[in-house]
Amino acid sequence: MKKTVGIILIAVLLLSLAFPIINSTKADSIQAVVSLGADLTQEQREQMLNFMNVNPEEVNIIEVTNQEEANYLKDTAAADQIGSRAISSAYVEELKKGQGIQVQTHNITWVSEDMYENALVTAGVKDAKIIAAAPFKVSGTAALTGIMKAFETITGEKLDENAKKIANEEMVVTGELGEELGNKEDASELVKRVKEEVIERGVTDPEEIKKIIVEIQHDLNINLNEEQIQKLIQLMDKIKGINIDVNTLKEQVSQIGQKVKNVAENNEEVKGILGKITDFVKKLLDAILNIFQ
Repeated sequence: MKKTVGIILIAVLLLSLAFPIINSTKADSIQAVVSLGADLTQEQREQMLNFMNVNPEEVNIIEVTNQEEANYLKDTAAADQIGSRAISSAYVEELKKGQGIQVQTHNITWVSEDMYENALVTAGVKDAKIIAAAPFKVSGTAALTGIMKAFETITGEKLDENAKKIANEEMVVTGELGEELGNKEDASELVKRVKEEVIERGVTDPEEIKKIIVEIQHDLNINLNEEQIQKLIQLMDKIKGINIDVNTLKEQVSQIGQKVKNVAENNEEVKGILGKITDFVKKLLDAILNIFQ
């Protein structure tokens, strides 16, 4: 009888320690917004939500239209890149300050993860975990507009319209350069480094920007033609007019190459909670065994 009472008391004690963990998990709910392409079917919408592992009742869902995308890309991208429908969607979760921009893609063929990250920091997006996805293979250009729109919804603050337009142009210029070079990673790294140097040095002269481009292309073992260099100069001329802090720029894209493979897997808070639950179960079993012994 004493052993039974002892077991019950220990179990109650340990469970009382576990409940605050569960309650705190509910209290510290993740701030996330899902942007769905307006032209998705109902089945495709559900498919995207399932892929992103979200409950539609627990997240804010918004839509992005093809017209919204075209407003940013009409002067920079060919019609086949814009398309006629908004399909690509995005999950955006706000992270703690200093964690940077982290992007994962699925069925996105034209815009790489690095391209999204570079463009988003230009637009003013900070500290966000992002999944850009589609139910079938698409270019992914609409997702950038959806990501920015979702980030504005989370923060309650509007991003600079000019910065958003330049971010879209940066995405297109980088994508076209990547196709011409046959390597989008090299193109993304080139644009990122040139952008950092131009902003850090406060360079405004086109000839000085050209020197930076030539210097970095040699470091990366890339050979650009004059037309490609001029496109980058024109892009940088626009970017330098945006109020971007170079330290913020480096901090936000410092994790390029370390891609998000699984949203939950990389969530340190989730790992901590699972660890506590595991410890709780182990302690409970050890306590019961010790009483019987």
